[in-house]
Amino acid sequence: MNTSQLHKIGVPDHAIVPAIQTIQQIKASEHGREINVKTLLTEVVANPAAFVEHEFCGALAQLLISEPVTSKREVPAAYKTWGEEIDPAAHAQMRTACLLPMAHGAALMPDAHVGYGLPIGGVLALENAVAPYAVGVDIACRMKLSVLDVPPSELATNFERFRHAIEAGTRFGVGSVHEKPQDHAVLDADWNITRITREHKDKARRQLGTSGSGNHFVEFGELTLAAASPELGLEAGTYTALLSHSGSRGPGAAVCDTYSRMAQARLPRGCEDFGRLAWLSLDSEAGQEYWAAMNLMGDFAAANHDVIHRLVSKKLGGRIIAGVENHHNFAWKEVHFGRELIVHRKGATPAGQGVLGVIPGSMADPAFIVKGKGVVESYESASHGAGRVMSRTKARDQFNFSKVRKELEAKGVRVISAGSDEVPGVYKNILSVMQAQSDLVEILARFDPKIVKMSDDGKAED
Repeated sequence: MNTSQLHKIGVPDHAIVPAIQTIQQIKASEHGREINVKTLLTEVVANPAAFVEHEFCGALAQLLISEPVTSKREVPAAYKTWGEEIDPAAHAQMRTACLLPMAHGAALMPDAHVGYGLPIGGVLALENAVAPYAVGVDIACRMKLSVLDVPPSELATNFERFRHAIEAGTRFGVGSVHEKPQDHAVLDADWNITRITREHKDKARRQLGTSGSGNHFVEFGELTLAAASPELGLEAGTYTALLSHSGSRGPGAAVCDTYSRMAQARLPRGCEDFGRLAWLSLDSEAGQEYWAAMNLMGDFAAANHDVIHRLVSKKLGGRIIAGVENHHNFAWKEVHFGRELIVHRKGATPAGQGVLGVIPGSMADPAFIVKGKGVVESYESASHGAGRVMSRTKARDQFNFSKVRKELEAKGVRVISAGSDEVPGVYKNILSVMQAQSDLVEILARFDPKIVKMSDDGKAED
């Protein structure tokens, strides 16, 4: 067994060398070939006290018994909350995250709701450690808005032109791919930095320029600027814009799954119940691997949006004249309160002083281009959207998509496709969310969706 395999069965870092020595002793013994080493070591890790007298595993068992206990924080790290009526379960998740031994602090955004490990809308600052599930399954899920030189009046009069551009320019659904693989400089990057990125490069090539499922979308709409914006290079007025939401697709999910499992297998004594909040030290080989893979997935997600916007705008016959984009499932090395920290934003938008971002509402509600105000208590963050108020299962039981679709069309929103789990009623009021974080961001422009495409009902990738 190698180091990676030993980690997977729960052998801690300090016991790796003794475990390898134990394996060598077993193999060199008279009956070594008859012993299932993996099964034996798994049992030793699970109950070392039962093996202290074992012929081969006694020393390893004793070492595991004497493993020092890593203490949780006696007092949870502080976190500040923006917004009201946040699910108590999301607060419970945040309080648990703030007990991590290396937790420096956190913040909860007004769109917060329960997630895996860390709540969606959660910001968590750790010292020299990264927690894969605090980044999220869809690494570098992000927003991109492009302003086009197409008259906005055409949104109402030329629906088929816009529909064709979206459907010809991207693909939706779990496992979706382009029939003809697209090209981008990101494929020339070093995908050999980890085994998992190397193994998923071909999938990345096939999925480049696709949108996936869940809450991912591509839509056209009207972008309104009440005043000229030097940041965007646009005069006051109304423009046609293209907005997309998706991430790193299958490769990103594979990176998260691989390294979150690795992190959970390495949880030290005293911290086993942290589960999906498991972390990797950035001083460890695994931590460095995840960090490199995460950043590559960030580049891939950005390239994914770049290809979508390039293809859709080309099919439309429009030219991109301005744009804004940002990750909202990622971890960054940043300095806050005089310390270098690893700031995880799981469903949260970077909002440093002057930093631009996009915060969407729903298929019927506006999105906003915002400029961060650099509020330190939020670790310079804002919400990533409106935030769900019900589960996908409940939404499918409660809403009839055909009925909602007709209601939206009467309001001037044409939905090409979507699922009942993504109708406007499953989200908080985006205007209330924006009001709750008015101290975090300044609104520069408003985007009102007019033509929307999402995946049909089915498994969600987000």
